[in-house]
Amino acid sequence: MNIDARPLRIATLAHGHPSLSTGGAEIAAHSLHKVLRGSPGVSALHVSCAPSGHIMTLAGGADGNEHLVADTAIDNFSLLRRDPADPAALLGLLESFQPQVIHLHHVLGFGADLLLTLRLAFPAAVIVLTLHEFIAICHNQGQMMRTGGALCERAAPTDCNSCFPEIEPGRFVRREASLRALLSVVDSFIAPSAFLARRYLDWGLPADRMIVIENALDFPPVRQVAATAKARRGRFAYFGQMTPFKGIDILLEAVAAIPDDEWAGSSLVLHASNLERQPEAFRLRIGALIARAGPRVRLVGPYNNADLPRLMADIDWVVVPSIWWENSPLVIQEAFSNRRPVIASAIGGMAEKVIDGRNGLTFAAGDAASLARTLLRAADPKLWSSLQAGVTPPVAANDVGAWHLRLYHHMLARRARA
Repeated sequence: MNIDARPLRIATLAHGHPSLSTGGAEIAAHSLHKVLRGSPGVSALHVSCAPSGHIMTLAGGADGNEHLVADTAIDNFSLLRRDPADPAALLGLLESFQPQVIHLHHVLGFGADLLLTLRLAFPAAVIVLTLHEFIAICHNQGQMMRTGGALCERAAPTDCNSCFPEIEPGRFVRREASLRALLSVVDSFIAPSAFLARRYLDWGLPADRMIVIENALDFPPVRQVAATAKARRGRFAYFGQMTPFKGIDILLEAVAAIPDDEWAGSSLVLHASNLERQPEAFRLRIGALIARAGPRVRLVGPYNNADLPRLMADIDWVVVPSIWWENSPLVIQEAFSNRRPVIASAIGGMAEKVIDGRNGLTFAAGDAASLARTLLRAADPKLWSSLQAGVTPPVAANDVGAWHLRLYHHMLARRARA
């Protein structure tokens, strides 16, 4: 029997499942698993974290290749597990499966020290880690933003201490050394944007282990609607979570500042969620801004991904006003999949994907006046038609899955030679 004829066993691990949490990393990890599961010559396992106490059942996992495990209590500073016994359930699943490739999509939920545990338990396996933000570099929720709100260009112990004066610089030095040591067991790092890859390379990850591959995302079929001539293209929409880093307050300030005669015929719809989970000061600020904007803004609330084609068919522009760098925002891919140009902050992964004058418009991040001017400019129907024509659909999930498979095979061959 030819050993190469056996299925390639790939386990993907995620800190959440889309049925429980609709974050971009959770969706990306699960989408990749679905592509791998349907690929010939592959046996795929997907393990997601669920909040402690959650009933460990999973819709769609009846075929036995999707499982939930309780998330691990980790120290928010060191990112290490508080209880070394916590990964027992995960290790049991993996030992039964005997993966040749273990692909993590986050250390949150598991603890960064799981990397060493996996290396010791599966010495022949290839370990891959997709980097979805800067959690290893930045203690401020992995956002690379100063606690005062300014963007941070690179982490340094003294700068980190200025953001968190209660933590002395030496602890940041030890944190960085610990996380770099744990990350050294990873065979390959995947960054969904070149911007994020550069940040981690500057931080010290080895260039020969870094590769840029876009997230594998499944998009609902788009209903083709005949284009109609319009006197104005001022139907704007925001899709996503309402957190302080997403810049929704900047968007609301911009909308409220536009004079009535210039705004006439325009609208903003907020398909947004999780405001109730945010700090009270932020909730009050958003409430006041929505009240100030009045009938210009309609807060709809959360949405299902399956409804996106219908929702985006009813708007002209998707606005992504994040004040942090972002990596590879899912909503930009969703907008392009539905042939909608994007208005985005001109920083980080957003500026990498939204090219001003080609497939959308950009504005100065965190600047409500700059965004207001961009919204007014966007209403021009000729400009909208030109930018819509420049929108390129995202790479198909199957193609992204094929890129991952080539990487896995390459890393397995390299590990076998070593």
